Amino acid sequence: MQRRISIRAATERDASALAKLAEETFRAAFAEVNTAANMQRYCETSYAEHLQLAEIRDPRLETWLVEDGGGLVAYAQLRRGGAPAAVGAQRPIEIQRFYVRADVHGQGVAPALMEHVLGRAVAGGADVVWLGVWERNPRAIAFYRKWRFEAVGEHVFMLGDDPQRDVLMRHVVGSPT
Repeated sequence: MQRRISIRAATERDASALAKLAEETFRAAFAEVNTAANMQRYCETSYAEHLQLAEIRDPRLETWLVEDGGGLVAYAQLRRGGAPAAVGAQRPIEIQRFYVRADVHGQGVAPALMEHVLGRAVAGGADVVWLGVWERNPRAIAFYRKWRFEAVGEHVFMLGDDPQRDVLMRHVVGSPT
């Protein structure tokens, strides 16, 4: 079932709701296959309300929210700046976070949000959009491949005290989606 998608930029007033959504979606995606201690440590250092507020205020970041009936169901965050050498970009933009609540999977939310962030990257002058995705997240990897992201390398993502392998993927702006 497709739904009407409303995407908007996060404001300072969204920090609390975004913190809750960010932690909820991260835990839903990864808690089952990681230790409770590592999940807790990561969530405390990444998704607290004051951290979300700082990220919303950060001029290098764009945070985009998807609303449904007044509540948040998904979000994405773009970050301007450098990229690992494997990405091979002069003007990279990273999809730092891209999360959709499980109860809206298959309802058009993720494709609409991806189309939006790729459009924002083009508008921001990017030549490449890149991201890191956990090697043990095949659903996300398949989704990114549908959007013409290709694997170009790897890096370490620290989840608490557990070093995990992320696949680096890139989408050359202007390539067909």
